Amino acid sequence: MTDEPLQPSKPVRVFISTGEVSGDLQGALLIQALQRRSQTLGIELEILALGGDRMEEAGAKLLGHTSTIGSIGLLESLPYVLPTLKVQQQAKQYLKIHPPDVVVLIDYMSPNVAFCSYLPKHLPQVPVVYFIAPQEWVWSASSYNTDRIIGATSKILAIFQEEANYFKRKGGKATWVGHPLVDRVQAAPSREEARSSLGIPSDQTAIVLLPASRQQELKYLMPVIFEAAQQIQEKLPQAHFWIPLALEKYRWAIEQAITEYGLRATLLDSNQGQTTLQAIAAADLAITKSGTVNLEMALLDVPQVVLYRVNRVTAWIAQKILKVSIPFMSPPNLVEMKPVVPEFLQDEATVENIVQEAISLLQPDRRQKMLADYQEMRRAVGEVGVCDRAAQEILDLL
Repeated sequence: MTDEPLQPSKPVRVFISTGEVSGDLQGALLIQALQRRSQTLGIELEILALGGDRMEEAGAKLLGHTSTIGSIGLLESLPYVLPTLKVQQQAKQYLKIHPPDVVVLIDYMSPNVAFCSYLPKHLPQVPVVYFIAPQEWVWSASSYNTDRIIGATSKILAIFQEEANYFKRKGGKATWVGHPLVDRVQAAPSREEARSSLGIPSDQTAIVLLPASRQQELKYLMPVIFEAAQQIQEKLPQAHFWIPLALEKYRWAIEQAITEYGLRATLLDSNQGQTTLQAIAAADLAITKSGTVNLEMALLDVPQVVLYRVNRVTAWIAQKILKVSIPFMSPPNLVEMKPVVPEFLQDEATVENIVQEAISLLQPDRRQKMLADYQEMRRAVGEVGVCDRAAQEILDLL
């Protein structure tokens, strides 16, 4: 596609489907890039979406709100089945009447893989792009989902090189564009700016706690993270904890837990301009759930301890019946396929393990080793301009 202005007779309709907090963030970054690129090309866009507040603020018309619908695990997902089906049905009905010119699927594995079955049958003329595909290249036990993704998509925009290689080997049309967080961290303040804006004294050890972006994580992760924090503050009187609020509905539970565990902690409120990016940039250390935010921390040179837990029944079914084997869970480790950051899953996610690693990572030698590994990892997540490259690939299909 050239930069010659186009004169379409009507707006180009883009439908984006994603869910959860991380998908909403990545969807918003992509929408901003699509708008930048479309203005250059003289294209008017109409963006419809399943997503959240960030995407709506970026200019999408929401057909359903999905940033609070999501979980990891079998039993954990049951409460979200009906809400997910409901918003998907609403979207399908709308798209039948107002067919899009292109569909973009972002992460959100089960609902979007279901779209991969639906779209070729009901909207066969509409090109489909999968941006941030499920991590089939890491833990796929069969080719079922891979085949559905490849069969439905005109393009797979991979965030990791190995992901692109995997889908190409399977017959997919995959292009490596890099990870969108490479773009996001360009807006991060420096450590000094972040600490100044949050009022963090120079002699204070600032530790970020990220216990939950999903409801289930309040139950399975927050107690062990907060108990570990309690023990850390007994050992380090100069420590203070900073907790970004992922969703407003979690405020009460987190405030209650801060009081219960007696933590010297500040809950950061995005409504007051206090952002997760700001907290991470200011931190000496993070204790965090596994997720996209782990890569954000790595890109900002913040040492971290990662953990994840699900229902014991879910874990048993995954290990014993489904034979799921996960070499690593956190993105920094997946990029390099080596333990860049310490991660503790299920029974290993104990208070003792977390405290030991946290104290260790506050020592200069251990910190420098992790920062060196981060530097090596950066080469594998792409150069700045990820979202603009993704936007161009999408608009090329038009």
